[in-house]
Amino acid sequence: MIRLQARQNDSNVMKYISPFIAIGLTLFAGGILFSMLGHNPFTALYTFFIMPISDIYGLTELGIKVAPLLLCATGLALCYRAKIWNIGAEGQFIMGALGGSIAALQFGDDASRWALVWVLLCGSLAGMAWSGLAAWLKVKFNANEILTTIMLNYIALNALLYAVHGPLKDPQGFNFPESASFVDAVVLPIFSEDYRLNISIAFSLVGIVLLGILFARSWIGYQITVLGEDAKAAKYAGFSESKLTWFVLLACGALAGLAGVCEVTGPIGQLIPQVSPGYGYAAIIVVFLGRMQPVGIFLASILLALTFMGGEMVQIAMSLPKSLTGLFQGMLLFFMLAADLLIRYRIVFTARSTSVGNA
Repeated sequence: MIRLQARQNDSNVMKYISPFIAIGLTLFAGGILFSMLGHNPFTALYTFFIMPISDIYGLTELGIKVAPLLLCATGLALCYRAKIWNIGAEGQFIMGALGGSIAALQFGDDASRWALVWVLLCGSLAGMAWSGLAAWLKVKFNANEILTTIMLNYIALNALLYAVHGPLKDPQGFNFPESASFVDAVVLPIFSEDYRLNISIAFSLVGIVLLGILFARSWIGYQITVLGEDAKAAKYAGFSESKLTWFVLLACGALAGLAGVCEVTGPIGQLIPQVSPGYGYAAIIVVFLGRMQPVGIFLASILLALTFMGGEMVQIAMSLPKSLTGLFQGMLLFFMLAADLLIRYRIVFTARSTSVGNA
């Protein structure tokens, strides 16, 4: 007989093993899924996870998708360490893309390279302002940040759709809902003419390093950790919960906004309705899979970026729907939450007791 027994203390070993259990179960379930769709599971999994990065071009494309995921996840890690459950990185990403696009479209062919700095700043400030709404509602009215940030995501999406169908629509774009292409001065520099990888990957790497330094070496990082562990203890120590709430949400919004503006000034080069394939939502999985630790977040962002590429690859090579990306991400989250039970509980095998009556 199998049952779960509560541990006296959470298992630190299972805390770091459970993500690998979740990954293994996701691969196993994915293989079954591909078999049900009539494909060889090993070939399909190879196509999904290995083929996209089988050459240098694929690796550089992986870097393009890692950058926005890592920036969004870095900001979310700040929030989640403080137990501020921000679900709004997607909306903040979109508003960063929108704000940066508005700024980028103001410049013509004669603009200097300094215009790019202004565009990136506008995108970051737009994302920060969007998260600031959630912070204000949280601090002023004690509104639940889960609900407010989710609702702000949909408002941001509708603002994007309004912009590309209305004031930002390219008049020479044959009625397609997209902005005009940005001039070269406000497009992110690339590392090589042969690949699309741009300096946004450097921004994301700097961000994750600074996150590690902030938690390991800074006073405000210590306050954030204490607030997340025990809000009453933080208050007793004199830490301001409202100020820390403002800080983590504004920082997260700025990083997600930077990710958004880097996306439109990088590989896309204009504002389109599909500016985000769901980076803000996938970043939530990245943070929890990476255990809110910088190295773990970095590795998890690579895995989640690979799922976006895998969905595109199986669509091209195997004529399967691209929506498999979301399915794999959902399975990964489900199995991770299930495996996390092993942190607080252990599996116990007991013999079934039987009673034998006297003859």
